[in-house]
Amino acid sequence: MKKLLKIVGGIFAVLLLMAVAGIGYLQVSLPDVGDAPDLKINATSEALTRGKYLAHHVTNCIFCHSDQDYNYYSGPMVPGTKGKGGFAMREPGVGVVYPSNITPAALRDWTDGEIFRAITTGVTKDGEPLFPMMPFPEYSKMAETDVQAIIAYLRTLAPIENDVPKSEINFPLNLIMRTIPQPYSPSQLPAKSDTLALGEYLTTIASCRMCHTPIGDKGQPLPGMDFAGGFEFSLPNGRIVRSANITPHRDTGIGAWEESYFIGRFKEYADSTKSHIRVSQNGDNTMMPWTHFSGMTVEDLTAIYSYLKTVAPVENAVEKHAKVVESTVNK
Repeated sequence: MKKLLKIVGGIFAVLLLMAVAGIGYLQVSLPDVGDAPDLKINATSEALTRGKYLAHHVTNCIFCHSDQDYNYYSGPMVPGTKGKGGFAMREPGVGVVYPSNITPAALRDWTDGEIFRAITTGVTKDGEPLFPMMPFPEYSKMAETDVQAIIAYLRTLAPIENDVPKSEINFPLNLIMRTIPQPYSPSQLPAKSDTLALGEYLTTIASCRMCHTPIGDKGQPLPGMDFAGGFEFSLPNGRIVRSANITPHRDTGIGAWEESYFIGRFKEYADSTKSHIRVSQNGDNTMMPWTHFSGMTVEDLTAIYSYLKTVAPVENAVEKHAKVVESTVNK
């Protein structure tokens, strides 16, 4: 009996040692994406215009890193909070995620190359991984010129002093997230004449697939359900809202939508009266940033529509609004 206990104890000790060694490896060796590039961006007027357009209306940097007022439909930005970050996003099983302050007040000590690495690989100035709620896997496919344009624009934001807490991610996600960042592989910006390629590019960097693909119990996108909707978001009032099916399935997706209708759904929120539609405290709302996407050009929206019409249609009827739960966002 004593011999058996010794064997069991030995096995347990070996397993414990392996676990400690594995955790140590993850903590010390990962993420491994290489050094930040030696980069100094030339902030031309063209770059600043492009960067502002992308940050506000395509990649949604400004939407995610500013306060949103969910007293109104689609949570338009609270004036005076552009880029300050800091509101708490609490998700069951994940922990608390705090979007970073991306104004010059927080980035003054970052080089252009360090910001570039953070956007494209999800690794901070200090070599720590960002939680992939920041869609760096999608941004890793962004053209180098577009990344640089966004950085140039961020440098022009009004500095806001806001000391953002460090995100608190639950075990084992705090270790798993260290394995996600990968080295950046430069992409080419598609020609405007190549509508489908441009649409795929914009759909990627706007994180359409990420937000419109349901995930399983392990947090992974469900196979065969790309763009089929059903990803759940928690609203500040405690309600759950699910993303729409945007595959070209005729009955449950956007298969019956004409191009003009698709574009119109975005452009209607460009109107000042539609960008601030009051919502009751317990009313239905959305996490779809219509008020930001409404600034996208008709040309780009047309490209996105054209690309979405080519993806595999998936039958998936989504119940967009669900039960009230405990509030998950504390601004």
